Amino acid sequence: MDTFLLALIRENQEEIVNKWLEEIRVLGNENSLRVVSDQLFLNTSREFVHLIITNVENTKEQLSVNLNDFSERIIKLGWPLSYITEGLQQFRKVIHCWLQERETAPAGQLRIMNEVNEWIDPIINHMVNHYSGSWEHTVSMQKMALQELSAPLIPVFDNITVMPLIGTIDTDRARKIMENLLQGVVKHRSEVVLIDITGVPVVDTMVAHHIIQAAEAVRLVGTKCLIVGIRPEIAQTIVNLGIDLSHIITKNSLKNGLESALNMTNRTIVKTSVGENK
Repeated sequence: MDTFLLALIRENQEEIVNKWLEEIRVLGNENSLRVVSDQLFLNTSREFVHLIITNVENTKEQLSVNLNDFSERIIKLGWPLSYITEGLQQFRKVIHCWLQERETAPAGQLRIMNEVNEWIDPIINHMVNHYSGSWEHTVSMQKMALQELSAPLIPVFDNITVMPLIGTIDTDRARKIMENLLQGVVKHRSEVVLIDITGVPVVDTMVAHHIIQAAEAVRLVGTKCLIVGIRPEIAQTIVNLGIDLSHIITKNSLKNGLESALNMTNRTIVKTSVGENK
């Protein structure tokens, strides 16, 4: 940027910042930012515009590092991309108007516009690209975590494990269920595994096929599989669809399934009375 314009901006930095804050304050009323206190919003916005002004003479590498750090922090705060894009557009507008008030000649105003655009446009492009990439990475990591949690295998007794399934089962999730099931029964040395479908709202042909495949795969590694949580409406659907579960042990509840699993491992539940041996 022209050294004279840069010096002028720096000398009047606080005035420019305050004008910009007046323009950008409306962004703080968006639903996505209402949970942020006014003070935090103002402090972060002030830091944002100071960052833009003070880094104008930095190398591209240093500017990139500083902008990336700021982007990462507002992503963690959950602020929308519009805060960056609209905020920078408002800053461009404020700078244009403020400088043009001091330069009345048309040629000078055109030069100012070009100088400001060459200054602001690369910052917008960089921050949008970094924000988008970071957000996609965050979403990807969250998706992976949810997938891990969507098919947990829980050891409940020695050699007995339970996999509770909740929500809709699609092809991707069915593959994850199969992977976790096979890895888990080997890791926990399970003799019996219970697949609990109490929380699965709909069991159609595809879902039943995936569950049967999982049960067959478990059997091939030497573990017995029970399907539990078959509600009356699910049982009726299975019958109407003509799905054959005759070769798989099924129970209507996790409680009954655990009792059967204990019997399969030569154990039983014994009721005792408090103080019986006294």
